[in-house]
Amino acid sequence: MNILVVAGEASGDQHAADVVAALKARRPELTFFGMGGPKLAAQGVELVHGAHEISVMGIVEVLPKVPRILKVLGDLDRVAQQRKPACAILVDIPDFNLRLAKRLKRAGIKVAYYVSPTVWAWREERTKIIAERVDHMLCILPFEEQFLRERGVRATYVGNPVVEQVPPQAPPETFRKALGLAVERPVLAMLPGSRRSEIRRILPTLVKVAQQLTALHPGLQLAVPVAPGLPRELLATHFEGSGLEPHWVDGRAPEVVGASDVAVVASGTATLEAGLMRRPLVVVYSMARLSYFVALLMVKAPFFSLVNILAGRRVVPELLQDEMSPERVVAEVERLWQGPAREELLAGLDEVRAKLGPGGVAARAAEQVLALL
Repeated sequence: MNILVVAGEASGDQHAADVVAALKARRPELTFFGMGGPKLAAQGVELVHGAHEISVMGIVEVLPKVPRILKVLGDLDRVAQQRKPACAILVDIPDFNLRLAKRLKRAGIKVAYYVSPTVWAWREERTKIIAERVDHMLCILPFEEQFLRERGVRATYVGNPVVEQVPPQAPPETFRKALGLAVERPVLAMLPGSRRSEIRRILPTLVKVAQQLTALHPGLQLAVPVAPGLPRELLATHFEGSGLEPHWVDGRAPEVVGASDVAVVASGTATLEAGLMRRPLVVVYSMARLSYFVALLMVKAPFFSLVNILAGRRVVPELLQDEMSPERVVAEVERLWQGPAREELLAGLDEVRAKLGPGGVAARAAEQVLALL
């Protein structure tokens, strides 16, 4: 009995791999094929395509990749028709996976969708499509279950996988030792994103931020995690001639945040990871101007970072587009380095953690998938 698994970027690859591991523990005879990254490959999933082939962010940026994306979509559909999987687990990447779900349902293949599209923030009309094409939506944000059920979607909140994927809380010194950083010197964590387009738009500003903060904090160590699938040289070129010597870490982004006094984080799953590490963070993001203006027209959410969305209020600073200037970022970092603002932010992060509930997420997701079989 085989199962189709389709995941996109690094976070989806990890979430999907955890569910596959939980399924294999319960049903060792199951086999898996589909699309993903190194985490799914390590679980023995036969990858028809790699997730990197369709990884792109933004409206303008996606256009050159459309032919390739359509080819990958067609290949996965064709292989699914041939192998007739018992069900499909589609993880995130809604523009791709909802199209694939339509083809799978047409072929009589049941669809479990893990990580709901953000229909509560924009494109609410997609809930009708989801209700038609998805047999069970497995949600990772607590408010999504009721939102979707009210719109005719069978949905269950299974918990948030990030809760289990970050290491247990510990003092900064513990993480500094583990990462080879000097224990007694201050640390700034910089997480510029996991996509090439994000690195190109965000990292040059963060380099200027690091230069200014180095002057303000003698002995400052700059810790930068390199997202899986990205060559370190892609990031390193932005530091040439800056006078900075970053401490590079392959992956392990939550630990890098854990080692820090303050973190500057590109918006995405990394903001929630950073928040669960209980360190002050400043959230930044920049995208193509056309993509940004379209987002302004369409997005209904009052915040763009997961921490603030879950809190329902502004817990962490958000600096988007032109607001993401070196001076603004430095000012927010300095405000959070110590004092009342820091303590208020940490209390907000504790509230967010409590809302997410306990671990065991992959196991609960696996049980829902098995129910479809």
